Amino acid sequence: MESHLTDQEAALVRESIRSKYSQVAASGPAACFGYPTGEAGVKQQHYPPELIRDFPAAVLASYCGVGNPFSLGPIYAGEAVLDIGCGAGFDTLVAARLAGPGGRAVGLDVTAEMIEKARANAALLAWPNVSFQMGEAEALPFPDHDFDVVISNGVFNLTLDKQKALQEAHRVLKPGGRLQLADMVLVAALPPEQEGKIDNWYQ
Repeated sequence: MESHLTDQEAALVRESIRSKYSQVAASGPAACFGYPTGEAGVKQQHYPPELIRDFPAAVLASYCGVGNPFSLGPIYAGEAVLDIGCGAGFDTLVAARLAGPGGRAVGLDVTAEMIEKARANAALLAWPNVSFQMGEAEALPFPDHDFDVVISNGVFNLTLDKQKALQEAHRVLKPGGRLQLADMVLVAALPPEQEGKIDNWYQ
């Protein structure tokens, strides 16, 4: 699960991913992706309406997930949830609602502009149990056994060392904790003209 990129290629991929998501933060996901995003994406992924009933339009518009990690299992009141690659914070805010005042939800992202957008979205709801910070999936800035649930939506496909990212998620989970990932998976060989292209990582 580790990439076979050179150090120079890995640095290019990481910088290109940050650049792309800086653009998403500035322009909105609808201008950057070819699949349904925003409120249309939320409806397509069957998020329960009661969870997002009072989400402002700006929060709904920021959704650019590829699935629904909450469809994989419940989040219980009082739990601590980590959202790896939180982007503009939509799923982190859903997790905060489910965890309730006695729980907490933390969003982590590598892109400063996305963290800024997530904090702006959170300010619209003013919930005290949600926070956002910079960090990478392969080196989570949290102690062991800190979270009941780790979620992620469309992010692990972008990590260069997937084994390390999964090990880190396992490390920060409490015993019996749950990992709920929604992501894209390559199910067939790429065409020869696409195979091995560095920009496959961040298109």
